[in-house]
Amino acid sequence: MIKFSDFEKKTKIIFKNKDLLKQAFIHRSYINENENSGFSHNERLEFLGDAVLELIVTNFLYKKYPDYTEGELTALRSALVNAVIISDIALKVGMNNYLLLSKGENKDTGKARQYILANTYEAYVGAVYLDQGYNAAEKFITNSLLPETEEIVNKKLWRDAKSLVQEKAQEFIGVTPSYKVLNESGPDHEKNFTVGILFGEDLIASGKGKSKQEAAQAAAEAALKAKNWLD
Repeated sequence: MIKFSDFEKKTKIIFKNKDLLKQAFIHRSYINENENSGFSHNERLEFLGDAVLELIVTNFLYKKYPDYTEGELTALRSALVNAVIISDIALKVGMNNYLLLSKGENKDTGKARQYILANTYEAYVGAVYLDQGYNAAEKFITNSLLPETEEIVNKKLWRDAKSLVQEKAQEFIGVTPSYKVLNESGPDHEKNFTVGILFGEDLIASGKGKSKQEAAQAAAEAALKAKNWLD
């Protein structure tokens, strides 16, 4: 039996509407198996929370980085609110222990769980906003997510990885990186790609993704780490 009161104690946010708190953790798959639960899934809360999160992060970045251009602020915000970062934050605050999923989804701890956690974080933000107001949502995001900003800025993780690796490769070794599909697998509707990044003839790193573009970005990030070009 999941005790959401434990999560309230952990976050120090005590909900007036306990059903709203529970709904934030309900994945669509759970409702498919529990149609008579009296609850709905968290997708509407996620929709709301996404907008609240974007506003709070935008406001924070606008004030913190007065010399950044619109494009730089947009890239930094995208880096901060991407699914990987947010799912990590959701794990840190313990959301994984409170998810309501189908039996099948419960077994999946890979990329699918990552997206579920990121969506749950947004749904929870939406629930806090509805139950406690803007200031409470801002405080939660400030405490849980915004401390990640310094690392993202210091390591230039907000920069597009392909653009950054091209800039560094031209600066340090005088070449323009190229990309090559090394492998693709799976049916047409669910392809998986492995893309390599090459400096001249040398394969530097590779990355995987659901599209060639996603895999190329992953390869560029891997190359930046391999060359120690993130600092």
